[in-house]
Amino acid sequence: MVLVLALGDLHIPHRAPDLPAKFKSMLVPGKIQHIICTGNLCIKEVHDYLKSLCPDLHITRGEYDEDARYPETKTVTIGQFKLGLCHGHQVVPWGDLDSLAMLQRQLDVDILVTGHTHQFKAYKHEGGVVINPGSATGAYSSITYDVNPSFVLMDIDGLRVVVYVYELIDGEVKVDKIDFKKTATMHG
Repeated sequence: MVLVLALGDLHIPHRAPDLPAKFKSMLVPGKIQHIICTGNLCIKEVHDYLKSLCPDLHITRGEYDEDARYPETKTVTIGQFKLGLCHGHQVVPWGDLDSLAMLQRQLDVDILVTGHTHQFKAYKHEGGVVINPGSATGAYSSITYDVNPSFVLMDIDGLRVVVYVYELIDGEVKVDKIDFKKTATMHG
């Protein structure tokens, strides 16, 4: 069992002062094996905070990130799954399923993690999985001001990944679970 934290679109300090306190109390060092972030951390302090939770940190560059060293896309193999990471502002139209599926094929990954829309989404598509963890701080986007803070925790175990979605709604953390099994049609 490997735990992977997926988050993005923090926009600290420009659109949000910090992660919600209820999320911070859940995210403790030593519990998570990998962190993948779709970008828009914006400042180095956020990078340092994530690194303090887990040293295995993978970040792609959002259009507001100061650190130009973050790549546009990145692939990471965790267990039996190949994950692709991209902020998503490069995908036109933003959040478009067919455009995301094309990027998923180009990266040749089982799971594509993308952001930019600040809206949580997870679905199976063309034998793969596309996940948008939303905005961990609830920062507004150019698409909507109505954003619930959210992040995703993936539990990767063999050919199975359980996606837990943590969403802050009306001051309470709600958790949803989505189960995916890798099939022969998926890459790998």
